[in-house]
Amino acid sequence: MTTTQITLVQIDNYGPWTVTPEPRREVDLQTLQSRLYADLCQQIGREDGYVFFTRFDNMIAVTNGLDRADHELIQESIDNRYPVSVSMGIGSDASPRTALVDATEVLQTAGSAQDGARTEILGGEVLPEGERTTEDVQIAHFDVIDVTGTYTDRVDAFETFIAIEQGYAALMRYLYEEHDSLSFFVGGDNVIAACPGLSEPSYEDAISHVSGEVDVDLQVGVGRGSSAHDAGMAAKHALEECRHNGTRVERTATADD
Repeated sequence: MTTTQITLVQIDNYGPWTVTPEPRREVDLQTLQSRLYADLCQQIGREDGYVFFTRFDNMIAVTNGLDRADHELIQESIDNRYPVSVSMGIGSDASPRTALVDATEVLQTAGSAQDGARTEILGGEVLPEGERTTEDVQIAHFDVIDVTGTYTDRVDAFETFIAIEQGYAALMRYLYEEHDSLSFFVGGDNVIAACPGLSEPSYEDAISHVSGEVDVDLQVGVGRGSSAHDAGMAAKHALEECRHNGTRVERTATADD
């Protein structure tokens, strides 16, 4: 059974800030968002977590292994170096979707994302160290089969982008609605999903759904671990097995197996 700890990171009062005292240049906003995301990737990654940009003003992290003090240090670091602060809601559940719902409710209960008085909220309960296991997190790493030969070297870059985005959208919705999983585009042709304890046939069904809906062929490596990093590395090893064996789904318990 999985127990995924999810942290919702939300920039405080970001909408009003972008137009106060007058609208800020879009290039400056994009720069700030990308730097903040990169910074959070580094800080959360240092503790073996993963963070995904989603809408940039809202970012979702898999934070198994990070305690409340770790979250507080990240908030303090952001506040010291950026013109904006961030609030964080934490939730844990066998279902990543439910964990995110709980994390979101923490921030929504504290006040609106555009409430200037709601700043640096930190709420929700972290998973106690004594309740952690080596199989808490299941990560699935998807990519497009032969993306270079099928798209990159054959059609223009924007048509390739459309195909990848369509595949991602179909997969994201299917895994969310059918299996309570959270899927994130991470660049190139790669999608990483935080999943509950899904079986191999469930992944095969997801791949078949995407192929039938948008004609994009996927393969996936699946890994388990005590943290996003451990599970993600195991998933990367499993994905390499897919490429080597010509299979669609491979599973690895740990990156060392």
